Amino acid sequence: MKFGPVPLESAEGAILAHSIRTVTGRIRKGVRLEATHLATLRAAGVNDVIVAMPGPEDLHEDTAAARLAAALVPDPASARLRITQPFTGRVNLIAEGPGVVQLDAAALNRFNLINPMITIATVPPFQQLGAGGMVATIKIISYAVPERDVDAAAATAPASIRMASPVHATAGLVITDIPGGPDNTKGRKAIADRLAALGMELSETREVPHQTEALAQALSQISGDIAMILTGSATSDIDDVAPSAVRHAGGHVDRFGMPVDPGNLLFLGCLDDRPVIGLPGCARSPALNGADWVLSRVACGIEVSGADIAAMGVGGLLKEIPTRPQPRAGRKPD
Repeated sequence: MKFGPVPLESAEGAILAHSIRTVTGRIRKGVRLEATHLATLRAAGVNDVIVAMPGPEDLHEDTAAARLAAALVPDPASARLRITQPFTGRVNLIAEGPGVVQLDAAALNRFNLINPMITIATVPPFQQLGAGGMVATIKIISYAVPERDVDAAAATAPASIRMASPVHATAGLVITDIPGGPDNTKGRKAIADRLAALGMELSETREVPHQTEALAQALSQISGDIAMILTGSATSDIDDVAPSAVRHAGGHVDRFGMPVDPGNLLFLGCLDDRPVIGLPGCARSPALNGADWVLSRVACGIEVSGADIAAMGVGGLLKEIPTRPQPRAGRKPD
């Protein structure tokens, strides 16, 4: 592609690089100049214009963006994505429903190395989104790019973006009470709202004393595809009441503690082939915390190993929750 100023008489068929205002209106950048445009510009006293002139080996920005979107998401229905129409070299990938974004990050990094004019920007891997959320935007920066580079980028990252939809429909919540403990009304609502954002329902809530046997019995009886525990007192050890109750009920705990703040005191386990999530106290707040990252993956049937949770530490320092009893900065809660 050639780019630069040309005499007006040589500009027909070229792409206008910068908008020009005339007495009859504005000729916008990106317009392919026709004879009528040139006549208007000539009448306005314009003698030359800065244009992009694609060659036979180039693809127009919209054509290139559309071709790349089709390669990255060859089956939009199964990927749970909607591909927008190209405009000014941009195509957006939109979530069709709630879920978690799954990316082949290595392939997308290679994609962005092909040609600086060929780009894709995405949300972070495993980002939870609702219907209509933007997953990625493909942008061709220049007005045209070599077709060979478009084909190379397409081949580098085929089928590399998708939404994982929830595979679980319901969850049950067991709350333990201690004398003088926190009010559970707001916590219950915050957790129900989290599930609703994933298209799930809080099927049942039970409140029991903060005792291992009582909690174990409730876990064995609670309905829901996922069992969640919210304790009246923070879980501070893998042998504390809540993890012990999971084992007492015949389950096991895979991971206690996570390098995400707020959210350190989460634990993850299993009981009768059903995921069990021990929620940190910060789950009482609607603000983002480590439990959101684990719940969204579990809800979508994505395996969450101890190594996965350990890897959440990079980027895991989240916004402070003002209502925490012991804020990081040592200030009093608002």
